[in-house]
Amino acid sequence: MSEEHISYSIDDENRFRLVCGVNDEHLSALAALLDGKVFSYGNEIIYAEPSKPKQLLFKNVIEEADALARSGKEVTAEQLENLFFAVRDRKTFALQLMKTEKIVPAPKAVVAPRTVRQAELIHTLENYEMTFAVGPAGTGKTFIAVTHAMQTLAEKAVRKIVLTRPVVEAGENLGFLPGDLQQKINPYLRPIYDVLERFLPQETVKLYEEKKIIEVIPLAYMRGRSLDNAYIILDEAQNATVEQMKMFLTRIGENSKTVVTGDDTQIDLDKRRQSGLVDALTTLSGIDDIAFIRFRREDVIRNRLVKKIVEAYEKNGRR
Repeated sequence: MSEEHISYSIDDENRFRLVCGVNDEHLSALAALLDGKVFSYGNEIIYAEPSKPKQLLFKNVIEEADALARSGKEVTAEQLENLFFAVRDRKTFALQLMKTEKIVPAPKAVVAPRTVRQAELIHTLENYEMTFAVGPAGTGKTFIAVTHAMQTLAEKAVRKIVLTRPVVEAGENLGFLPGDLQQKINPYLRPIYDVLERFLPQETVKLYEEKKIIEVIPLAYMRGRSLDNAYIILDEAQNATVEQMKMFLTRIGENSKTVVTGDDTQIDLDKRRQSGLVDALTTLSGIDDIAFIRFRREDVIRNRLVKKIVEAYEKNGRR
């Protein structure tokens, strides 16, 4: 093989197919990231590139993908992309977490981080009392936070989970809603229940709510409380005002863990009111005991089309 190329051999036909993908679609995705030609020939994956650093990057990424296939896990183009970023950025802990399934003690969930930032978020949640996870929709911020909350509860490290979000209309005036107070606010809290019900049956969620093991409440209801031995998650934090954010952050009691998630590009507040999330990212940036994880477009896992939509809006915003 010429020095202009580097190749990686996989003798097992099934592993080779998993790494390459249908019609080499995984290799096409990798080629776009490496800015070069990646193709298969026989049982070899070949990268046409004279640069030694790029050749090493290619080799390490394919080795990680092969290790994933060898362990019996499915390999996707998306996973190959995420392995690329993990190897490129030398996130060894992320690579380890991405290859190790995170078992959640609930009947409906077996969770493994799918991107570098998701792995980074899990690593951070295990080491910090307070974490801000900020970035585009579909990156798994809330899902990972709830996953970790469920695991922490199961380990009896906390006694309850509190999930809250601001009750703010997304750019629409919905007018009068029928029903009692709980019925009026339920549509705003429904996305949190959607996440919970990916882990637990609906009946179990209701039982946990009755026993106050899980609370799902509007942000306004947090005022005046002090939460000890709790795992507290503020979702859609970009729609909290500065005053609400300060109120929320000062509710934290002893032996509690706090996660704030939001997308600072999708603020639904009145233009005259500043986002508490945006303000907190600046105000609290100098506090070493608070972690900040910034998710990016490449972390979107909801649907590959969502990633393209986010990219298009980012480009239009720059223009």
